[in-house]
Amino acid sequence: MTALALENLTLSYQRHPVVHHVSGTFRLGSSTAIVGPNGAGKSTLLKAIVGLISPDHGRVSFDGIARGQLAYLPQQANIERQFPISVLDTILLGAANEAGRWQRWFGGTSHADRERAASALGRVGLAGFEDRPVSALSSGQFQRVLFARILLQDAPLILLDEPFTAIDARTTNDLLQIVEHWKLEGRTVIAVLHDFDQVRQHFEQTLLLAKECVAWGSSGEVLTRDNLLRANGMAENWVPDAAVCHRDEEITA
Repeated sequence: MTALALENLTLSYQRHPVVHHVSGTFRLGSSTAIVGPNGAGKSTLLKAIVGLISPDHGRVSFDGIARGQLAYLPQQANIERQFPISVLDTILLGAANEAGRWQRWFGGTSHADRERAASALGRVGLAGFEDRPVSALSSGQFQRVLFARILLQDAPLILLDEPFTAIDARTTNDLLQIVEHWKLEGRTVIAVLHDFDQVRQHFEQTLLLAKECVAWGSSGEVLTRDNLLRANGMAENWVPDAAVCHRDEEITA
């Protein structure tokens, strides 16, 4: 079964193409890495799947799940950490993100929610950190908290944008084990990554992107020397002032 499909998807920044005519499907319960040179459109593609940006052409369509059933972790550099909020309350936002629960959140969280949050914190190795402000955490500790929030959200589709960048090796290994557990649970995981060894070991499928789709299939078949050289060449030769796109189709669920 298909979790979601990209149909001739073109995305732009300031009306100039960033992702160009990408089509393909993510299987339900699969793990897919999105890789490619810097500026290849990887993060932009995730934002389109989430619904943060609308396509200029084509669409993202959901099949086995609804868009409200996804969990999205943006790049840590794009998350404001100075807001005065505790570790526990940050994780509890995962419960608020569950479908139809925002109204309940504003009325206060339940004891069961707090127990689930504490359990998730233990699973990421931060038991006892509940009352600490997130501003006092290291990058690795903060990423563990964000993974705990996803655990609480309990979504069938998980999108991760560079989840292991600028964190220590031990934290990376611990969080990769959580990804492995999600796979065993049959969740669909899509992650933007740069480490090809991580991709080969933990992600069965790979989308190699260089503003266009270079290759999409099993990781071993996609991550070849020829494909990677081709991707780098396409990125280098892309015309930055390409013709303006005219938005004619909206993203649909």
